[in-house]
Amino acid sequence: MSSYSRFHRRHFLKFAGGAAASSLLMPSAALAAGAGDGWTKLLDRARQALDQHGDVIKHRDRLVLVDFSLPSATPRMMLVDLARGRRQLLRVSHGRGSDPAHSGWLRSFSNVSGSNASSRGAYITAATYQGKHGRSQRLVGLEESNNNAEARAIVIHGAWYSNDDVAARLGKLGRSEGCFAVSEAQIDPLLDWLGPERLLYADRV
Repeated sequence: MSSYSRFHRRHFLKFAGGAAASSLLMPSAALAAGAGDGWTKLLDRARQALDQHGDVIKHRDRLVLVDFSLPSATPRMMLVDLARGRRQLLRVSHGRGSDPAHSGWLRSFSNVSGSNASSRGAYITAATYQGKHGRSQRLVGLEESNNNAEARAIVIHGAWYSNDDVAARLGKLGRSEGCFAVSEAQIDPLLDWLGPERLLYADRV
């Protein structure tokens, strides 16, 4: 079994402290609380994607949701550990093409090469690698709305412009070229926790 396919509890718990003070570690059952809750709607869409793409998504014990309805300064990437009944919130950037004025709000999606925009829909996590942003993880888009993800090099990586101090100073994160960029402090524990062949689902609700 790959080291990335093992759940390292000590790494997961690191998210709850230090620079990630705004993060949550709560029972995932809380996702079902409250009619109209955006996270509940997003989780429902993710479960539908798991059913639709179950032949390629081998691991269904945990997944990642990204709610692009929220501003970039707000933690809007949710790690959902379905097996252990826990969830975690992190900050994550969106693409500059989705927010040309750098307002901190995603305005539009695009799947077009060169758009530098974020794409919506279901992704499967693939291999990790060392790139210009350090340790990163490739993503494969599973829907018409994001099936150019590999060609566009849309990945998960760490970046200084997603660090908590940027959000505190500017009231928003910097922008990526469409990648899911989290803080430099959180990228390693995130990738250790996530591993390959799991679902990342991004959308607005």
